[in-house]
Amino acid sequence: MRGGHTHGMTTIIHATEPAELLGIVPALAGFTPRCSVVLLPFRGTRTHGALRVDLPAPDADPDAFADAAVHALLQVSGVDAAALVVYTDDRPLPVPDGVLLPHLVLAEAVGDVILEAGLHLVDALCVTPDGWGDYREDDPTIRPLESIPVGDGIPGVGDVSGDQLAGAELPGSDLADRERVGRALAELEELLDRRPSMSPARDTNPIALITAMEVLDDLPGFVEELIERPADDDPYGCAALLWCLARPALRDAVLVQWATDREFGCRALEAQMEFSRQRGDIPRAIGEVFLGRGAPPDPDRLGCALELVRLVAARAPRQAKPGALTAAAWLAWALGRSSHAGVYVDEALRIDPGHSMASLISTMLSAAVLPEWVLRRR
Repeated sequence: MRGGHTHGMTTIIHATEPAELLGIVPALAGFTPRCSVVLLPFRGTRTHGALRVDLPAPDADPDAFADAAVHALLQVSGVDAAALVVYTDDRPLPVPDGVLLPHLVLAEAVGDVILEAGLHLVDALCVTPDGWGDYREDDPTIRPLESIPVGDGIPGVGDVSGDQLAGAELPGSDLADRERVGRALAELEELLDRRPSMSPARDTNPIALITAMEVLDDLPGFVEELIERPADDDPYGCAALLWCLARPALRDAVLVQWATDREFGCRALEAQMEFSRQRGDIPRAIGEVFLGRGAPPDPDRLGCALELVRLVAARAPRQAKPGALTAAAWLAWALGRSSHAGVYVDEALRIDPGHSMASLISTMLSAAVLPEWVLRRR
């Protein structure tokens, strides 16, 4: 099971017909789902965004899938009803007495678990290339896709015509950019890995030296500044962040800081350094952030951090990408964009199959684990 993309919009549903419900799913999800199971959690007439998971493999256990999907749905506080929509590239199957909707067994399994959980099942629908149908009809009618109204009645919603992977691609970068960042990274690695005592080689690049000392003297201040200013023309800033994100203790401190604030980042850095030296315990409050628990982060702040890390990953030499891609995966996951997180973590593992943090995030995504703060977000 892979997915878990959520969009945290809360809105009052005025849809009285299944087609109207289908019309607002893209606005609720933030994209037009494809090859997905989408669950809409309701509290009364209000829906708390949308939970999306990939359609399972044909040989997957539908009951296990249903249990995991509905478990995630039940993390939404106060949920008392749900709608189910399957988006598939498969076509309805003609049978002697009509048609058979794709993924019927899966839909029935999810619907049964929803009912067993004490929730009301609002709708159970299927969208195919040939049209859409209702799983709860004994003899399903395939209605044209054109009968689904455009859900443009929700304010503040931009273009949602792309699928769940839209926007996951890294920014463009050219060879010259990557070469500049690669050279800067090589210079910084030589300085930072030997922790110079203010006596660098005579031919040391002064920009590299200044950047290295900023990182060593005040890492929280350095990474705080990075998300507040563009890094497009700063190969040394990009390289310094790549160096940090390739080192687990520093990477974790940086991510915690971006999910909280500079003061908490200082605490996280001290704890990570102490852990690296003595293998002591990481304070629970820091571990809770990694698990998506506690006070919800500022989504704008996380979004700025994600865009920065995506830019850095795009400009990094190939072998230096996994740390930045893994950080992007965690930030996307923390924002509820598990579909995007999967893209980043898969690429990180293609480059470095043994990357431990990437493997952990991949396991979380496969289990459809979502941050509690996303599920609570209104």
